[in-house]
Amino acid sequence: MAELVIGPLISMVKEKASSYLLDQYKVMEGMEEHRKILERKLPAILHIIQDAEEKGASRPEVAAWLKDLKTVAYEANDIFDEFKYEALRREAKKKGHHSKLGNEVVRLLVPARNPIVFRYRMGKRLRSIVETIEALVTEMNTFGFSHLQQAQPSRQWRQTDSIIIDSDRDIVSRSRDREKKKIVGMLLDQASNMDLMVLPIVGMGGMGKTTFVQLIYNDPAIEKHFELRRWCCVSDDFDVSIIASNICQTNEKGEKSFQELHSIISGKRYLIVLDDVWNRDVDKWGKLKTCLKQGGKGSAVLTTTRDAEVAHIMIMCVAEAHNIENLSDEHLKEIVQSRAFSLQNPNIEEQDGILNGFVRRCVGSPLAAKAFGSMLSNKTSINEWKDLLAKSNICSEKTGILPILKLSFDDLSSDMKQCFAFCALFPKDYEIDVDLLIRLWMAHDFIPVQEDDNPETVGKYIFEELTRRSFFQDVRQTLPINAFGRLSLRKSTICKIHDLMHDIALSVLGKECVTIVGKPSVNKLLLNPTRHLFLSIHRAVFWKEQLTSLLKKQTAMLHTLFFTGYYRDPLDISKYTSLRALHLPADRFLRVGQEQLTRHIQHLRYLNLSSHGFKKLPEGISTMYNLQTLDLSHCTNLLQLPKDTKYLANLRHLYTHGCNSLTCMPPGLGQITSLQTLTYFAIGDGLGCSTIGELRNLNLGGELELSGLQNVTEVLAKAASLENKEKLTHLSLKWNDHARAKPDSHNEVLGSLKPHHQLEMLSIIFYKGTNLPSWVTDLSLLQHLTELQLVGCTLCEEFPQFCHFKALEVLYLANLDKLRSLCSHMVSTPFPALKQLRLHYLKSLERWVATEGKEDELTFPVLEEIDIKNCPKLTSLPETPKLKVVRLDEGKPLLSLGIVKSRHMSSISELQLYVHDTEALPQIDYNWDSSQKLELSLGDTEAAPLSRLSISGCNFFFVSSQSQLTPGVWKWFEHLVYLTIQHCNVLIYWPEEVFQSLVSLKELWIQSCNKLIGPTQAKGGKPTQTTDQVLPHLNAITIRNCRSMVQLFILPPSIRFLYIEFCPKLEFIWGKEEHLDTYTSLEHCRDPASTTGTLEQWMSPIIRRPCLVNLIIRGCDSLVTLPNLPPSLKCLCIFSCEKLCSVSGDLCALEELNIFYCDKLQSVNSLGDHPSLEILHLHDCRCLESLGCDGGRGSYSALRSRKIEHCPAIDMKQFY
Repeated sequence: MAELVIGPLISMVKEKASSYLLDQYKVMEGMEEHRKILERKLPAILHIIQDAEEKGASRPEVAAWLKDLKTVAYEANDIFDEFKYEALRREAKKKGHHSKLGNEVVRLLVPARNPIVFRYRMGKRLRSIVETIEALVTEMNTFGFSHLQQAQPSRQWRQTDSIIIDSDRDIVSRSRDREKKKIVGMLLDQASNMDLMVLPIVGMGGMGKTTFVQLIYNDPAIEKHFELRRWCCVSDDFDVSIIASNICQTNEKGEKSFQELHSIISGKRYLIVLDDVWNRDVDKWGKLKTCLKQGGKGSAVLTTTRDAEVAHIMIMCVAEAHNIENLSDEHLKEIVQSRAFSLQNPNIEEQDGILNGFVRRCVGSPLAAKAFGSMLSNKTSINEWKDLLAKSNICSEKTGILPILKLSFDDLSSDMKQCFAFCALFPKDYEIDVDLLIRLWMAHDFIPVQEDDNPETVGKYIFEELTRRSFFQDVRQTLPINAFGRLSLRKSTICKIHDLMHDIALSVLGKECVTIVGKPSVNKLLLNPTRHLFLSIHRAVFWKEQLTSLLKKQTAMLHTLFFTGYYRDPLDISKYTSLRALHLPADRFLRVGQEQLTRHIQHLRYLNLSSHGFKKLPEGISTMYNLQTLDLSHCTNLLQLPKDTKYLANLRHLYTHGCNSLTCMPPGLGQITSLQTLTYFAIGDGLGCSTIGELRNLNLGGELELSGLQNVTEVLAKAASLENKEKLTHLSLKWNDHARAKPDSHNEVLGSLKPHHQLEMLSIIFYKGTNLPSWVTDLSLLQHLTELQLVGCTLCEEFPQFCHFKALEVLYLANLDKLRSLCSHMVSTPFPALKQLRLHYLKSLERWVATEGKEDELTFPVLEEIDIKNCPKLTSLPETPKLKVVRLDEGKPLLSLGIVKSRHMSSISELQLYVHDTEALPQIDYNWDSSQKLELSLGDTEAAPLSRLSISGCNFFFVSSQSQLTPGVWKWFEHLVYLTIQHCNVLIYWPEEVFQSLVSLKELWIQSCNKLIGPTQAKGGKPTQTTDQVLPHLNAITIRNCRSMVQLFILPPSIRFLYIEFCPKLEFIWGKEEHLDTYTSLEHCRDPASTTGTLEQWMSPIIRRPCLVNLIIRGCDSLVTLPNLPPSLKCLCIFSCEKLCSVSGDLCALEELNIFYCDKLQSVNSLGDHPSLEILHLHDCRCLESLGCDGGRGSYSALRSRKIEHCPAIDMKQFY
């Protein structure tokens, strides 16, 4: 494989040297002779470059020549880009652009206003480049290079991409079935084991380890067996904190990530996959292993690694690692054939024999088989197959499959090689946005110019071809940004790169690419010239002290600066004069000088400023004449675009969605005829604003939101010519809700905004017409519509027959005051594709079907999610056999009561019920419960037991003021994991019988239940006697604004997190017996899942304390004492408890202590020192004298953050 890919760069320079713009504006006047030399020499180099690249892999002298050639080619590329920029600048000046700019802007932005100075400076640079190239050509002639003709790719025998992907996965699944069952059996048999099992899956790269573990991870038996499953890609950097954070799916860093991990896995049977591990540091693994041991019985970790030594370090509770088996020759042959041929395999004996030769080369690797199959798909003769087989002789079990993948890379065209090599910029396992990637390829001129296709289309073809050849994998669509009521963006496509393929890309791009995630070895980086730099930095100190030093030495060469993360220090980018692509962090607090954005920017093609806090962009941006992509999405403070934006003649993509402060667009946008994407167009009514008619000549695609349509006339609406924009897939039309309504005008304007019939998403917001135009209601015109939103059309009286849209998947209707039904009459198959339905504030909606007696016949066959809010006349729900998520928000509990009594309770996974009439007391009939008790169909894979329940004001869940829950209803909730109860005024005592049913509950949230007192004994009643275990898996409790609560219920040992806020009458947390000097031992806390017992046992002084890790109390004014804190506690926060006098317990494990505004608190009594305490913040505790330790050496040995204010009684010496 060629280590240097230079052909595309030479070709790029050749094309730029012959650009017509250079002649038209005479920017190379006086340099014609040098230009002619290049026009002769560059084709000669291109003639032999493929042979030179191949020989460079084995001949050092050729590699050195190629390196020098690449360096001068980059210089030539830069200088011709400067010539082009000067031509564009003169063109804009001719149109009057510079006369409109201030002198200061012109001084900053025009590198050579004097033609004589420009010719002298550029002529000197060009002469040096030409002399170097002439010398290299002379040397080239001594090497004896030959011209190699590159074969054109063939489409013969080729399958579609989706079939290949599905076929490969099916083949691998079948071939691994026996192996998978073995591992699944091992994990299930681990159920009663107290020790954590760590099973490494070992094999060389490309053997399909990740795919194999995915099959295990998604096995139905595994999904059912484990309470918690998490997947974490590790790769090269085994940062324990980051791994913990990824497992927790949070952004916590450092010790907080370990606390979060401990909280999430404690007591739970979990399965965690650590994919692609390379770490040999025993200490790092030991630290992570200590955290992972806090899980419940049967917990397991699967790891994938190529390194047997890594497997040896990590293995636990199994005799040996699992060495992944080679895929059988039979299955490998299937993969090769599925890629090399069409669905009907040619029956040629000679061809079949050669295929067997390729299979033997695969050494059991499915990735190698994919590579061979993809290469063969472009070979049109048997001789080509034989040549490829001969070239692959070097492949063996010893070398692995890397030679095959290198061979596959060499089989690419030069353009594809360059495009893929650029992907080394991204970290391993990074999810790459495909559209973004193509924009970056365009920014660097990697995509070849073709007369018939635009660069986006060619870039998409290159990506699809590389995907077909397995250079990209895990290609999938992300869910659309869908915030109902605003523009819903189209789905974006993302992908990943296999580690071995990433290694190949990196070997090609080499030292030109630097990827920094966290803290790199900067001393090493400083030695290398960098053209592409990826940064993912969260720590400002690193940037200041190390990264600035790196960039100062690299600015002359840097072509790409791709910066992600959060960074708020001033960022100096003014000296990066060669940048083609600049992607800044999405942080509205990032400070970048506006002058810096417009100094020396003639090369810039891609600029991403999304989510920044700018109110106004510098006018100088309008001189970025090469700019192709400008991303300003979600710049919510942005008030206006530069008034001369129209001079950005090469702009193709302008992302402005989420810039809701824009009131108008700059004039003349219609002059940017290259514009392909414009996501948000604000229509103003003043001078200096673009009219909607500017859209006429723009070939826009993707999504477009038109806002401010109250400022549009029928004539201008027609001038926009939306009907001719066939690439437009998402259209949002928005009027100002506060503008004076003119129904006739609205009717005319909307009627003139008819889109192309290929439209997929339509949103109409605050339209005040009385009728919708025929293009909306005529079902034959919007046959491809998958999402429809109608919001705030308060005067509209006629609507489409929603049930007739055959492709509609998402329907959102809100504030349609005159809508009475969704269908005027029944059809044979209503809503055949609808999956999400949201109905909000439809005050007249009373029926699903207008026809009397037909409602019982209405079925939503595939509806999965329904959300109904404030539809007071709607009293019933239709038949929905696939329903999974229900959200109801209503005044009276009509629909809420109906859903609880419906048969769909056996399949719903998430239920949210909000009833605003908190005094309503309907009850569920006992007879109904006994006669119509619903049972879950365990054999039905579509059934999803309820895991999330949120009820507010739903008093019908309670029979009487004695708070006994309706029998039968809560029995359905044995799979409930998350429960929220709010505003239930009949709830007076803790529902102890209910708690016995919730055997799977992990998180409980109770808020604003103002009559809730606590257990029945809290006001002198008798405690409920029960022999059943209560809430055995409860992990976290939050209680807020329960104004009457005196005492908590008895907390189970599994509790890790307790948050109590604004409960002014709370006197006891553990119960009235809390003065007993007893504790739960740390040994007991290590495995709370192993603690079983009755309610009476929990109340015994031996084990009644929970294993709390985090305790937060705020605004509990009646709490006087907080005794017997458990030794498991790591974080204690107490705020504004004005009567609290003492806190006591065994706080030896405490890591964080925060106490604020507790004026009467005198002491925090611990049984020993605080060797683990890292954070101590005390504020306004004027009587506090002691933290309960002797203050000697070691008392606060771990303390790293101390802040004590307004605590005059404390002796500060103990903390030093």
